[in-house]
Amino acid sequence: MRRFILACGLLLAFAGIATAAAAATASRNTENSLSTASSTTTTTVGTTASRKAPSPWEVREAAVWRRHIRHFRADTRHWMTVMRGRPPADVSRSLSARTLSASALGQLHRLERRWRHRAHGVRWRATHPPGLNTWLCIHHYEGSWVDSGGPYWGGLQMDLSFQRTYGGWLLSHKGTADHWSPLEQIWVAVRASHSRGFSPWPNTASDCGLY
Repeated sequence: MRRFILACGLLLAFAGIATAAAAATASRNTENSLSTASSTTTTTVGTTASRKAPSPWEVREAAVWRRHIRHFRADTRHWMTVMRGRPPADVSRSLSARTLSASALGQLHRLERRWRHRAHGVRWRATHPPGLNTWLCIHHYEGSWVDSGGPYWGGLQMDLSFQRTYGGWLLSHKGTADHWSPLEQIWVAVRASHSRGFSPWPNTASDCGLY
């Protein structure tokens, strides 16, 4: 009987030791897991913070590219206004630099090149209207670009009805044709010629060999 009791006591003691050891091991594993997770989180936060903090040089370069982009956007808008006789409804927002961070210098540089190319292309088209030499010939026989002696104004001698029909925005915002640039006057005449040909200038068109 005594031996049985002693054996039971030894079994209970071994069971208690095994339970304590398992608990200690689980505790150590949990601490290690928490430590690893904390280290990983700290590293991730540190890496993210470093990515979101561009250097002073990057900030300056980004400001330069954004300034160039704004300049070329404004240039594009100006020459489109000259050709259309009114400001464009919009200049593509898909080429905006606002959403690019200072660290995205490569993207900003590529965007600047795209805007520069677009602005130069629009400027070339605006300064080379269709039949430019023909319009310069008609102007030679008509009057000064700044001729303000109504009932005809400008270098192509446009009356108010003509200006209102083909250059209404310019007339409303800049006054009569003598206040428009020569290119603006020519582009208004180009738009008129699409439907009327050279009939508004019958004599000078004949002198220029158009009839």
